[in-house]
Amino acid sequence: MSEQRTYAIIGCGMMGREHMANLALVPGAELVAIADPDEGSREAAKAHAQTLGQSPKLYADSGEMLSKARPDAVIIASPNFTHFDVVKPVMDTGCAVLLEKPMCTTVEDALALCDAARDYDNLFWVGLEYRYMPPVTHFIERVHRGEAGDIKMLAIREHRFPFLPKVGDWNRFNRNTGGTLVEKCCHFFDLMRHILCDEPVRVFASGAADVNHLDERYNGEVPDILDNAFVMLDFKGGARAVLDLCMFAEGSKEQEEISAVGPVGKLEVKLPGGFVTWSPRDKSGPFDEHIDVPPEALAAGDHHGATYYQQRDFHEALVNRTAPLITARDGYRSVVIGAAAQESIATGSPVEIKYED
Repeated sequence: MSEQRTYAIIGCGMMGREHMANLALVPGAELVAIADPDEGSREAAKAHAQTLGQSPKLYADSGEMLSKARPDAVIIASPNFTHFDVVKPVMDTGCAVLLEKPMCTTVEDALALCDAARDYDNLFWVGLEYRYMPPVTHFIERVHRGEAGDIKMLAIREHRFPFLPKVGDWNRFNRNTGGTLVEKCCHFFDLMRHILCDEPVRVFASGAADVNHLDERYNGEVPDILDNAFVMLDFKGGARAVLDLCMFAEGSKEQEEISAVGPVGKLEVKLPGGFVTWSPRDKSGPFDEHIDVPPEALAAGDHHGATYYQQRDFHEALVNRTAPLITARDGYRSVVIGAAAQESIATGSPVEIKYED
């Protein structure tokens, strides 16, 4: 079976260009077309393609691109609020789909798309790629092997930089992003589900817009996106998880830290350091293990190699016509959790998490 497949990208901003760089590393993946209504983004993508040895055709309209390029697979990296409308015409062509996170900005749209994807006769994959950061992947494998025992407490901390500028500054408002806990943190809620192999039943969150973007104005409006939050979740099996998010902590040595604690001991991973640490309760540790990431995968994006490894597995599934490893159901559920956490902050009360898929 030939491993050659053609790709198109809709949305060639920062994440779209990261996908371009990672496609260039995957044998058999040929980028043939890019669509973006913004001329500046298209010009940036054209220049980027030249450095990568790619020669995609550029389109201002994704419909025209789909009809002329006829790719095998389409990567959708357009702004969050466009995902629901952009993906439907792609599905009408029967192309394989890699839809960037968040799947949609509302629970209703995410559920409708989840239903549509259930019977889709091709690959439908949601880009929750944090599972694919090599140190995180190794950490998860050790948790799943039972090294720490049955996990009772899971903590994820992200202390990072503020939201980056986007075309039209669309990411400054909840109505466009779904809210910070959907836009940014769906990754982490997906990780929690994946690490614990369980579903949350309740969430309580506290957060605010305290520091970032408060001096900015867009048609007289002040941005309303959260820049810090604590989110606590109770899981069906009895485990508890917490997310600690701060987006005005760019001076941090480690941007992400994940720890899982069970009756046998504690496993943790830190990024960008790349160390996985095992701390058994008998105090014989701690034991550090460094997980290397190939430099070409690191250089191809800002997600510690995750985009490359996800793209590699997507391409393999596309060639072999196997099931997606990150499904529309995963995408939907990560949006539900993020939206429930946003609701908890708005109401000041715990929120029960319920799925309809």
